Amino acid sequence: MVTKLALKDLSHKPDLFAPGHRLCPGCGAGTIVRQVLLAIDEPVVVANATGCLEVSTSIFPYTSWRVPWIHSAFENAASTISGVEAAYQSLKRQGKVTEDIKFIAFGGDGGTYDIGLQALSGAMERGHKILYICYDNGAYMNTGIQRSSATPRGAETTTSPAGKVIPGKMQYPKDLTAIMAAHNIPYVAQASPHNWRDLMRKVRKGVEKGPAFLNVISSCNRGWRHPPELSIELSRLAVETCFWPLYEVEDGVWRLTYKPKEKLPITVWLEPQGRFRHLFRPENRHLIDEIQAEVDRRWERLLKLCGEA
Repeated sequence: MVTKLALKDLSHKPDLFAPGHRLCPGCGAGTIVRQVLLAIDEPVVVANATGCLEVSTSIFPYTSWRVPWIHSAFENAASTISGVEAAYQSLKRQGKVTEDIKFIAFGGDGGTYDIGLQALSGAMERGHKILYICYDNGAYMNTGIQRSSATPRGAETTTSPAGKVIPGKMQYPKDLTAIMAAHNIPYVAQASPHNWRDLMRKVRKGVEKGPAFLNVISSCNRGWRHPPELSIELSRLAVETCFWPLYEVEDGVWRLTYKPKEKLPITVWLEPQGRFRHLFRPENRHLIDEIQAEVDRRWERLLKLCGEA
């Protein structure tokens, strides 16, 4: 059951993600984690892949996590939380545990789209009652802003530098949300921290249904090269331009959870970000047209899948 999400009620809940962590000002990941943990009423266990979120919240002897939390490696957060959930199910069968406990894994796009994909796919296929949440900031930000398979086309990173040889990353981002939907699991969704109520409802559905996957856009002002105060606004613009549509796939049924009244051009999202600055030079403007065409193509496909065409 999805609980009512009223600001007044949420303001009285304990904050399970403590302040004082070392995440950058404006980092989307911290905002996402706070929203996720506020959405859950039951006891929760968290596994965390190596990355910005893990490193910045667990510098010994301090921790920002006020819940049971475990970190193992970069590539196996899904395997780790699967093992914890399997142990819990065994204890329940033995009558040693009666509490309803929820299980969540957090990973960035590097540890999810790329080196963690095998572990994630296996956990979903086995049917563990877990919710895996990817905070997608579009690169390996923690290790030096290298490109990942989630990096947008044209973005400048340290391994896809914009210059005379290439104009940033040449490939379009992998559609991981659709890949997870193809696993035929009970619940898959995309969310954005600017629309907190939509995100928190999806978290509630995910932990209730499980196995579930939630992909959340997560601004990184260091890698995206924008002022910290624009973090949430750029998340909103990613949705309004349909670069990052908000939708869910529940028991195989695709559904939009938000449809922009006016679909904004992709330039509105690209221009404030320094990683795309080179695209606005005359010799690269054609790439913006190609990116817009791909956004339009994916949006039209999604509309058809959701019965909105």
